[in-house]
Amino acid sequence: MSADTSGSGYVEAEYSRDSKYISDRITSDGSSRWPVEPGRYRLVIARACPWANRSVIVRRLLGLEDAISMGMCGPTHDERSWTFDLDPDGRDPVLGYERLQEAFLARDPEYSRGITVPAMVDVPSGAVVTNNFPQITLDLSTQWTAHHREGAPDLYPEHLRDEMDEVMERVYQEVNNGVYRCGFSGSQRAYDKAYDRLFTTLDWLSERLESQRFLMGGQITEADVRLFTTLARFDTVYHGHFKCNRQKLSEMPVLWAYARDLFQTPGFGDTIDFPQIKEHYYVVHADINPTQIIPKGPDTSGWLLPHDREQLGERPFGDGTPPGPPPPAEQVPADHGPGGIPHR
Repeated sequence: MSADTSGSGYVEAEYSRDSKYISDRITSDGSSRWPVEPGRYRLVIARACPWANRSVIVRRLLGLEDAISMGMCGPTHDERSWTFDLDPDGRDPVLGYERLQEAFLARDPEYSRGITVPAMVDVPSGAVVTNNFPQITLDLSTQWTAHHREGAPDLYPEHLRDEMDEVMERVYQEVNNGVYRCGFSGSQRAYDKAYDRLFTTLDWLSERLESQRFLMGGQITEADVRLFTTLARFDTVYHGHFKCNRQKLSEMPVLWAYARDLFQTPGFGDTIDFPQIKEHYYVVHADINPTQIIPKGPDTSGWLLPHDREQLGERPFGDGTPPGPPPPAEQVPADHGPGGIPHR
């Protein structure tokens, strides 16, 4: 919280995210204790979480499913940890854990910070390597290149990195984290400030995307992945639950068409599980929604409407190709897609 210096004694109560992650990296050049090694690591995610959703998309676009296995937690958690309650016996079949917390304690028995997804876990030791979600996806692009699928896109092009980093930082601060800043504001003043920052940036993004298909131009990059996971949750949870209600995404023409374009691209929309997203936010955030009632709406069938963004560019993967379908065990249930309609 920050103190008001205007003389009123008012405390602004601005939301601040804990970003003290385990910062180890898995590298290909021997610069860390964790070498790139297919089959050694397990990516633990929850479909409900936007930060984890990034890593699911990037892993899929790059074709790393055979090199890095994936464990899935359920959409809700208690004060201790995410749990593997989606697995038949409530245990991750590879790690043998009931709770993700066990992997963090295997790394540090005194670990006392947040148990977060995504987390990369070293299978032989059962210990978390890192939960630093922004770095995880960049390393999938830059350190695992020897194991990318044929036709994998370059999601972090070297010649665009300086500008990309600036765009992604603004997207993170004002949109990805901005919706949380609105939802968890502790005062009217903090909320009003967060709301204005969020929609100022959404307007800036609309202007940027009016004349180019993707954030960095004519092809998909990591920047689009990072923005997409927030947009995919906007009308379903952030508009109402987090009071981000100047407009729905579906009422912002450019961003809505851009989001549908990505949703209908293999590797994006087929990672989105709307029921799990709603269950997570409306049940876990009991301080915001004390009844824990999960709304029946909104209608999500609009995600499959034509977007007409092809006129701005016809090579979303650049010189690469779209990924194939996800492995059967990783497919979102057909009735969890847009409007209960199976993903195309």
